[in-house]
Amino acid sequence: MDTEKGLPAFPKSLKACLIATVVLLAALVLINQPLKTEAAQQGIVSFQLAGSAEQALAIVQSWGAENLKWAKLSLWLDFLFIPIYCLTLILLTRHCTQDRPGVRERTAARWVRALFITAGVVDITENMLLLNNLDAPTNAISSAAAISALAKFTALTLGIAGLVIIRAARRHPLTPG
Repeated sequence: MDTEKGLPAFPKSLKACLIATVVLLAALVLINQPLKTEAAQQGIVSFQLAGSAEQALAIVQSWGAENLKWAKLSLWLDFLFIPIYCLTLILLTRHCTQDRPGVRERTAARWVRALFITAGVVDITENMLLLNNLDAPTNAISSAAAISALAKFTALTLGIAGLVIIRAARRHPLTPG
């Protein structure tokens, strides 16, 4: 059951979540393609990071009525993506720490899981703000959405970095293979 690297094989639940995450991510990337305009060079990500009503309005106007449907679809599909990617990252954290019984590793894993959950909660908040900002962007909602997006990306980045650190803490598993 153990692989050469010391980690057990991926459990079926983790494999299923990884597949669902990749499929939904691919769908979101495809939906984002028509949203890439001169005003929104990164598509929906540009809208997420638009910190002012003026910038958000320019992006929405550049999309036009037809592409606004794609933006809404992207945001609604993201509500499905959020729990899937959170669960995937939590299961991946559990899997990556199975052979790390030390107190430091368990503590770091709790922080990593908390970061992933925080990213998910902030992502939900961000999506609600963005949906409300599509019709008549305001400075308050644009700023709150941009702050939420930055908090989400920061939590995800720190969580993934934490996983790398946990795995790199010891080059070999503590238990013999």
